Amino acid sequence: MQNKSFTIRNRLGLHARAAAQLVQAANKFDSEIALVKDDVEVNGKSIMGILLLAAPQGTDISVTVTGADEEQAMKIITELIEDGFGED
Repeated sequence: MQNKSFTIRNRLGLHARAAAQLVQAANKFDSEIALVKDDVEVNGKSIMGILLLAAPQGTDISVTVTGADEEQAMKIITELIEDGFGED
C-alpha cells in the first residue's frame, strides 16, 4: 500500500475535466485507488466519486493505492496532480 498527500494546484480544482483525466489514468491499473478529503473517501476510478469531493484549488487530499502495480499507479497519479492536470 502506498499513501501520499497532495495539495490541488490547478486553478479550477478537481472539476470535471481534471477528474476525468484522473479516472482515465487510474483505470489503466489493477490496483485499488482511493482519494480522501476531510475524512470522505471515494473510489479513484469513479468520476462521480471524485466530483463529490468538491476539491477546489488549495484543497489537501490524500491518495492511497493498493495492489500489484501500486508503485507505477502512484507515480502516474503523482505526475498528473503535481502538473496541475496540464492546466497551468
